[in-house]
Amino acid sequence: MSTSRARSFLLAAFLAAALFVLAPAARCVGAQQTAPTKHTGPACITASEAAQPLKVNKDVCVSAHIYDVVELADGTRFLDVCPPDQPDDQCRFTFLSLRPDRDDVGDLRRYRNQNVEVRGILRATHGRMGILISHVRQFSGGPEKFRPNPKLLRDFSGQSDRMPVQDPNLVNSGHHRSFMNTADKEALPKQNH
Repeated sequence: MSTSRARSFLLAAFLAAALFVLAPAARCVGAQQTAPTKHTGPACITASEAAQPLKVNKDVCVSAHIYDVVELADGTRFLDVCPPDQPDDQCRFTFLSLRPDRDDVGDLRRYRNQNVEVRGILRATHGRMGILISHVRQFSGGPEKFRPNPKLLRDFSGQSDRMPVQDPNLVNSGHHRSFMNTADKEALPKQNH
């Protein structure tokens, strides 16, 4: 193959590769760019909708304006979603964060006078509906912090040979109630080869 022919072949290959790469970008030039949404789940509901007991114990996203951040002496913090002119007894929804979650949640004062969208389990507490904020990821559509059930993990460590759950069906009591009891054996069907 001659040198000039090789150069023209390489030039044609380069142009074809450039067109292959640039053609999809040229098609997208006229397309509108949209910002990604924060939450990928269902649309957020308002604080007044969340105050209704119909959605209790459901994982929801609540959109609200934060008027104030209130901190109690024990470290519990509340995000006040009710306007200042509304009486406290008519305010039926709140966000709250407990003191042990302070490091995971961060400073809540930055949300004062802002609109937020928070995901969490809607719970009824002292006559109000509310969402417990246990991790900062809830402000961007993430789940609450996982909390293991302390009754199930009582006196359990990974190094022990005890079962983590005290279930009577897991105890070998001689009455054929235990799981995978060695006395219970099934005869396997004979296989014909």
